[in-house]
Amino acid sequence: MDLGLQHKVYVVTGATRGLGLATARELAADGARVLVTGRGAAAVDAAVAELAALGGGPDRVAGLVADNADPGTAERLVAAAVERFGRLDGVLISVGGPQAGPVATAPEEAWRDAFESVFLGALRIARAAAATLGDGGVIGFVLSGSVREPIAGLGISNGLRPGLAMAAKSLADELGPRGIRVVGLLPARIDTDRVRELDALGGDAAASRARHSAAIPLGRYGTPEEFGKVAAFLLSPAASYLTGVMVPVDGGALRGL
Repeated sequence: MDLGLQHKVYVVTGATRGLGLATARELAADGARVLVTGRGAAAVDAAVAELAALGGGPDRVAGLVADNADPGTAERLVAAAVERFGRLDGVLISVGGPQAGPVATAPEEAWRDAFESVFLGALRIARAAAATLGDGGVIGFVLSGSVREPIAGLGISNGLRPGLAMAAKSLADELGPRGIRVVGLLPARIDTDRVRELDALGGDAAASRARHSAAIPLGRYGTPEEFGKVAAFLLSPAASYLTGVMVPVDGGALRGL
């Protein structure tokens, strides 16, 4: 299938590793121009070099050191994409997961930090993108399976992700008349550094992985590439009649409809 990504321009945040980088790889490989962000210059440079090799050269990839929690980031990202590539067709807002721990003991500072990066930072980027995007534009949020059911030991994520999902649903209603789509992705146990870190918290990462794998109908963790392909499709013109949806990428782990 031709996803229609040739010459499209996307911003992907948190794209120096994990799910953001996996999505940027798929976009670049299919001919899109991509601006990737991360909080470290060396990691951003490495991601740009890798994507340039996939996507036909350095003229199709750019990088920007940015923190989603910084109030100035949203406008910088949009301006940088338009200046570098002359247009903006979509954004994928990905950010590292908040501090692990139960609701009862998570410190207030951790809640505040997570709200700034996971929630408010994401909304700033979405609103800045919406001001520039035209008909056919798309805003994607990388959320979590915690949108639909709580994940043990991830109290802050359980608190913030569902609210952000509802804000995304509201944005879909608000932006739909302008032809702008809003979608969410709900990853579960995808084999990233973040998930491996979570598996190790109990002291036996292998046992944790085996236990979680047994609860997944497909019997295994997903790969970042599998997530990236779903994300690239949702961001592409091939998904032009999908908006306001929350798409699980979880091997069947979520049991609800």
